[in-house]
Amino acid sequence: MPEKEADSGVSNKFFNENYTPYPVQTKTVNGVDYLMSRSPSGKYGGTLVTSTIGEGPKTFNSWNSMDATSSQAADIMFDGLVTTDAYTGEVIPKLAKTIKVLPDKKSYIFELRKGLKWSDGKEITADDVVFTWDTIIFGGFGNTSTRDAMYIDGKLPVIEKLDKYTVQFTTPKPFSPFLRQVSVPIAPKHILEPVTKQGKRAFSSFWSSNIKPKELVTSGAFRLKEYVPAQRLVYERNPDYYMMDEKGQKLPYLDKYIILIVGDLNNELLKFKSKELDTVGLRGTNVALFKEKERFSDYKVYNLGPDTGTMYLSFNLNTRKNDKGKYYVDPIKQKWFGDLNFRRAVDYALDRENMVFNIASGVGAPLFTPEPLSSIYLNEKIAKGHPQNIEKAKELLSESGFYWKNKKLYDKNGHKVEFDLFTNAGNTERESIGVMVKQDLEELGITVNFKPIEFNTLVNKLVNTNDFDSVIMGFTGNPLEPYGGKNVWYSNGTLHVFNMRKTPRENNVLFPWEKRLNEIFDSASLELDFEKRKSLYEEYQQLVYDQKPLIYLYSPIRITAIREKFGNIFPTELGGVAHNLEEIFVK
Repeated sequence: MPEKEADSGVSNKFFNENYTPYPVQTKTVNGVDYLMSRSPSGKYGGTLVTSTIGEGPKTFNSWNSMDATSSQAADIMFDGLVTTDAYTGEVIPKLAKTIKVLPDKKSYIFELRKGLKWSDGKEITADDVVFTWDTIIFGGFGNTSTRDAMYIDGKLPVIEKLDKYTVQFTTPKPFSPFLRQVSVPIAPKHILEPVTKQGKRAFSSFWSSNIKPKELVTSGAFRLKEYVPAQRLVYERNPDYYMMDEKGQKLPYLDKYIILIVGDLNNELLKFKSKELDTVGLRGTNVALFKEKERFSDYKVYNLGPDTGTMYLSFNLNTRKNDKGKYYVDPIKQKWFGDLNFRRAVDYALDRENMVFNIASGVGAPLFTPEPLSSIYLNEKIAKGHPQNIEKAKELLSESGFYWKNKKLYDKNGHKVEFDLFTNAGNTERESIGVMVKQDLEELGITVNFKPIEFNTLVNKLVNTNDFDSVIMGFTGNPLEPYGGKNVWYSNGTLHVFNMRKTPRENNVLFPWEKRLNEIFDSASLELDFEKRKSLYEEYQQLVYDQKPLIYLYSPIRITAIREKFGNIFPTELGGVAHNLEEIFVK
């Protein structure tokens, strides 16, 4: 295991022209700049089997992925210029050999490793990097989330090729999240450039989930060998990957990496028990059961700390009409959802402690902030929130004219308060949360129609048709950089699901707190001083806590079990148990 243990990851040191990330070593052999492994040498062979919930990937086009499963399936096959060190939180080179930040704090020079190959034998060069960023990302092909997060005062960075192996990015102003943003996978220009010339529709359909694996041209440690829809993804080792151990063995060690597609969390657990899976995330009562049996079993259980993602309940605050002139949300419900007292009442009615106890078996904590509990920017003043308080909730509703008749809640115009609540079917944790939310709100006389539906149908409701009342969902998070959530909080963001806007014109009318959130994220991105950035991000958390566009629920502790037959397992809070997949081997 690397000698340096994980630290806080506070990273304003990136803006130093002499910055040298820890401890990336390169060894040049036969013209190839190998990235040296930091773990003990292993041996070749074997398979690691993991899993994903749902129906499987919708695309293998990493730059067009819109969901976590597709990103997981595609990103394993491609590397970016940089990555985040799972031990320290620092940004470290990957395809890049060196990173240099110039004194103006606006210019970044990346020197690529020489001798690296795409899986079809073509060399990886600066042309691929420039094409990825200038044409795909800045050109608006595929998923535009990365591009949207890179706008600085309305302008995008400029990228130029300095020589065959060197590129330079120049930002309009010093931009503190920059290095974390350039971890995006690099694309093979010789394959994708002809596709971009056919237009965005052609690009979006390229490398779809029905592609033949051999047609994928990749750079990562593993490449796709087989995809059986709704069943499994089978990856095989890339024999020409650019990582090497101290004995001169080229990594990865594993012959195969398999992702089984399982229907739900219960099925996932059953597959681990039957030894079809090598690793599994544990929830609820299973944590104690697995820990109790650990001494007599072939697995080890690891505590990875608070979940880096967040789970929330949200109402649809949209008051606009669709292109057919119909309101996205029933005007009667608009008045409820848009009433801050109503949202606060719902917040007070939720028994988060009960959720933690009954769903997570006490392995977690209530969550009140949009930043995960492990965030270095966490607003400690509001992190502990408040206990359930039904009387306070009723008081808030009464202030807004709501009243009760036959134990049912009515608004001041005599409308019974009833709405639909959606989540993704198969996620048993969220389904359990939905049942408890329904029960908690019944104490206020609110009728909740809880409707778990298929994941892709739900995503379509949230980001396309906007025809939903309320939803229980989650966002992945980054405890080192809140700016990655810009698309959630920016008023025209593609994940601003609680008040989604379809056109620039719709962005002209904002809630005052939405306008302030825009300003905060803009200001934080240009601020290089960590303490000043922290102050801005604490304000954003306070605004969300006060206004309740998303009502946060609880944060489970991430507990993972993995078979003891694997070597080089060094779990971290940032990376989990398999962050160093290239270095893992079967003992």
